[in-house]
Amino acid sequence: MEPEKIIELSEDEPFCFDCQSKVPCFNECCRDLNQFLTPYDIVRLKNHFKLSSSDFLNQYTTKHIGPQTGLPVITITPADRFERICPFVTPAGCSVYENRPSSCRMYPVIRVLSRSREDGNKQIRYALIEENHCQGFEQKRQLTVREWMDGQGLTPYNETNDLMMDIISLKNQYIPGPLEGQAQSLFYTMCYDIDCLKEDERPAGLEYIEVSEAEKNDDEKLLRFSMNYLKKYFLALGLK
Repeated sequence: MEPEKIIELSEDEPFCFDCQSKVPCFNECCRDLNQFLTPYDIVRLKNHFKLSSSDFLNQYTTKHIGPQTGLPVITITPADRFERICPFVTPAGCSVYENRPSSCRMYPVIRVLSRSREDGNKQIRYALIEENHCQGFEQKRQLTVREWMDGQGLTPYNETNDLMMDIISLKNQYIPGPLEGQAQSLFYTMCYDIDCLKEDERPAGLEYIEVSEAEKNDDEKLLRFSMNYLKKYFLALGLK
């Protein structure tokens, strides 16, 4: 079997791809799952199920700790541990399609964010990943990377994912070793379990964080607040 191909392309470069029920490999990419969730993914999914962030995380996800960074990482817990099937897939397709994770929306495009060491400006590169099992590339639908991302509703996902990359970059800059103890707990809550910020009795270390009523009533505003709080937190550690 030939290895997968990764082809770099620009934002306005066209490619042929389609994924829908008539494509023979439909739902196959929802198996052999190793699905990471971003903070914005979790907000959309927990609201889809009308669950608190804590309940969603407990019911549908598994927490890992990065061995080098000590940062909490969240993955979807498969419905079948042998075939590693996504718990949200059905024979008719994705049951959470309107709130599906960003990696599902982006596929087969890869978006890589970096920042210039000279001026700090953001640089974004794109590539196409062609996997042997995927027959979506044999379809006649043609569109550019920009059109693909617009059609997949990726703007709020990408904005929040970029903010997450800023936080991780600051953490690596000022705390190059593993993140432990209260700092690790703070990172987990502020990125993934944000409903804790709405509670009167909060976990240790969060008691003095002031959250406005507007933020408590709008999860997207609350997530932006909490992630910006983390940015300030790591910047403050760097100034010590």
